[in-house]
Amino acid sequence: MNLFAALAALITVVALVAVLFPLWKSSRPIFLAALVTLGLGAIALYRLVGTPAAMDLQPQSATAEMPQDLDTAVKQLEDALARNPNEVEGWRLLGRTYLSMERYADAQAAFAKALKITPDDADVLVENAQARLYADPRKQLDAEGVALLERALTIAPQHQRARWFLGVAQRQQGKPAEAAKTWEPLLAGVDGNTATTLRAQINEARAEAGLPALAAPPVEAIDAATGPVLLRARVEIAPELKDKVGAQDTVFVFARQRGGPPMPVAAKRLTASELPASVALSDADSPMPTLKLSQVQEVELVARVSKAGDVMAKSGDLEASAIAVKAGDAGEVVLTIDRIVP
Repeated sequence: MNLFAALAALITVVALVAVLFPLWKSSRPIFLAALVTLGLGAIALYRLVGTPAAMDLQPQSATAEMPQDLDTAVKQLEDALARNPNEVEGWRLLGRTYLSMERYADAQAAFAKALKITPDDADVLVENAQARLYADPRKQLDAEGVALLERALTIAPQHQRARWFLGVAQRQQGKPAEAAKTWEPLLAGVDGNTATTLRAQINEARAEAGLPALAAPPVEAIDAATGPVLLRARVEIAPELKDKVGAQDTVFVFARQRGGPPMPVAAKRLTASELPASVALSDADSPMPTLKLSQVQEVELVARVSKAGDVMAKSGDLEASAIAVKAGDAGEVVLTIDRIVP
């Protein structure tokens, strides 16, 4: 049992730090789902190396077998799978661990073993495609990877990762209209913050294809997805500056504490093709867990078009003058982007 605990802890912690931490800021529901997945992988590892007999080992014997580092833990998992090659969850855990170690060819081989055992598992199909993507020097999906994703969607039409990676492949292949069409069904199944980011990606693809941007969702829909709305803003571009804005330029709408530090207490990211748009800000949009929008009495609302895609203002960016409001005000504030940052 101690051997299992050591293996699972080493592999899970490294995988979490290397692979999942960036999701904590961008999409916490996806982070938690991945955390559960790794937990299930640890259970599979127990099935491989943890047995009732192992639990009866003397403490000194168990301690002697405990791995001291990740490489040793991975070697023991590899040995366990050599003895029990039909453990699909063990191969998946090994594949994820290889990904976290950037051993992409090994990850591809591990996921291929899992796929051979369960050829109709949509998750395993997607993991195989993902490994192929990472293993490619150009970070592009080949025809076999695309076929794996298409097969996964035949089995599970709403599989989020399958749709995301297939859309990425279609956009890489110069098929932006198909990519947008593949991604659009995802909007109904993600939280409000993720939907905002995803909608921006979809609209970038639609702009590449010469298609109009998707209509902004009604504020009521945003309310249901993100909780109580504390601020509302209508963002538009002044007519005299419209010719200076590209359809794919990034637009940041944010609230910062009046008289406080410059970092925002709530923020949303759009693309210029979505403007004019109504934006709702809530505690779900707060980038800092220690300072929520609801904790601030008065804020400044700002809208900025960033040419570099960076929230920090740079010369040449376009922005609206900051407007001071109280968090919780029911009215909609109009932010007109009408000046160029010197």
